[in-house]
Amino acid sequence: MEVSKNVRYEIVVYGGTPGGIAAAITAARLGRSVLLIEPQLHLGGMTTSGLGKSDVEQKEYIGGLFKEFTQKIYDYYKNIYPEGSEDLALCREGYYFTPALAEQILEEMIAEAGDITVLRNYSLVVPKVQDNTIKQVLIRNNTDHDTLTVDAKVFIDGTYEGDLYAGAGAEYRLGREGRSDFNEPHAGKIYFDYQKGEFLEGSTGEGDDGLPAYTYRLCLTKDPDNSYVLTQPPKGYNRDLYTPYFEDLASGLMSAPAVFHDGWGYYPEHFDTMVRALSVTDLPGNKVDANINPRPLAFPFPEENKGYVEGDYQTRLNIADRHRQIALGLLWFLQNDEEILPEHRAMARQYHLPLDEFQDNEHFPYQLYVREARRLVGEYTITEHDIAITEQAPEFFTHPDTIAMGEFPIDSFPVHKKQPGDTLVLEGYLGMLAYLTRPYEIPYRSMIPVKLDGIIVPVALSATHIGFCSIRMEPTWMSLGQAAGIAAHLCIQNEELPRHVAIDQMQSLLIDQGQVLSDPNRIEKVK
Repeated sequence: MEVSKNVRYEIVVYGGTPGGIAAAITAARLGRSVLLIEPQLHLGGMTTSGLGKSDVEQKEYIGGLFKEFTQKIYDYYKNIYPEGSEDLALCREGYYFTPALAEQILEEMIAEAGDITVLRNYSLVVPKVQDNTIKQVLIRNNTDHDTLTVDAKVFIDGTYEGDLYAGAGAEYRLGREGRSDFNEPHAGKIYFDYQKGEFLEGSTGEGDDGLPAYTYRLCLTKDPDNSYVLTQPPKGYNRDLYTPYFEDLASGLMSAPAVFHDGWGYYPEHFDTMVRALSVTDLPGNKVDANINPRPLAFPFPEENKGYVEGDYQTRLNIADRHRQIALGLLWFLQNDEEILPEHRAMARQYHLPLDEFQDNEHFPYQLYVREARRLVGEYTITEHDIAITEQAPEFFTHPDTIAMGEFPIDSFPVHKKQPGDTLVLEGYLGMLAYLTRPYEIPYRSMIPVKLDGIIVPVALSATHIGFCSIRMEPTWMSLGQAAGIAAHLCIQNEELPRHVAIDQMQSLLIDQGQVLSDPNRIEKVK
């Protein structure tokens, strides 16, 4: 659809992440006109950029649109792989998938949803706020720099970075709270033994401006006929960045974990080899989801994201490109460095970028894995006490305005690089605290700014760093996006602001759409 220089929609969603897409689809299905704006050329965020292993530990708590998405993935694989085949089993009923397929399915869902216009390659310039309410946004094409003014009745910030609400002046947090701010046991500066679940020396609990490391999530192929083989190191390649992995190998940090958990990226043949720098999970089609293992002290990505969140468009591109070169450099190092044992190099050479993925980006993922950026200061702040068992909150509790559930373990990538004296773990790493985290309800208030009106925030919502360490998963964000789409629809229908939405109507629609809002097996208390 051709868009003029000044347009109006009922709802504008800024950010084509899975959370933003879910909001747009839901609102359009309810009959609303929606404009979905994405700064990149491709939609889908991490779900279409290599995160093919859905971050869901307990499937019964994530329903609705995400469940519909996984069912469509499963239906696709059932049409191409026979019953009982290894490939069909590897898709795990649609929860594991390849990037191109995820993009195809999401694009189909958008096309079938109703009145959704998609603008790609447009970035926010400035929102216009009147009477403390967002009324319109000015956006700019990243290539030809043409601008467009868009009016809407309701805006939804679907970005990982919280760009829309920050630009409109809403208050936000950036960095880590101190332990005393919310009395969270795992807040602030922390060294944590992920094997034993113990705090280590140096854990002061002090807050800072640090963020968990960003990386790229790699989709790699084991099919020689589908392989894009690196023939030279990336620009700026620095071997010294990777040689500390030899120390990790010698000290046992590349060995097997103390406890195995299905789906956590364990590939036994890689234990005690340099390939353990990656955490590899098999996908259908002879491909793997390759996370970059944060446990070795040589993990090169912490602090490389400094300046990204508050940076302009070009600054972010530069930082993302730096992460790309580090990731490609690691792959080159594992496959080619002569100090690595030949059998380990041969093992690494089983994995290459796939020719049939990211075909317009040299077969490399589009989206930098922005695990955490700004976090809204909202009507309710989700803390460790909401999502985990603590002395202050040993029991499960419910909210009157629950609109989704979360269930993923607290999990934070390292915040700082190796410091003198570090021998076991990098500072800030909290690796899958499944023994503490419990399924929990997410209140609608966490998506509403304390002061700013006219906007709903399903992604970079109101939470502490520790609270966000569990929420920050694409399936959970899709649930929250679905709720945001319903809320925006009701705001227009009832002529009310997002903070005054009719919660009972919203919850009723969510239940009708298959969303999970409670755990019927728990004895609950209201908070």
